[in-house]
Amino acid sequence: MAIVAILLLPVVTMLLYGMDRTEDWLARAPKPPRHARGRHLRLVHGGRRQTATAVDRGETEAA
Repeated sequence: MAIVAILLLPVVTMLLYGMDRTEDWLARAPKPPRHARGRHLRLVHGGRRQTATAVDRGETEAA
């Protein structure tokens, strides 16, 4: 009986390690999307001023 327990010890060790890694993988938060790196939307009107030359030529900034 002791021989069976000793032989099963590596199997149980690998099972516990694998379950721990799987649990950590499932519980972690998702990574932010790659396209959302440090850019900020300007949602407040007047947050960015138009240049004087663009206003004189009648151009507006694209969203």
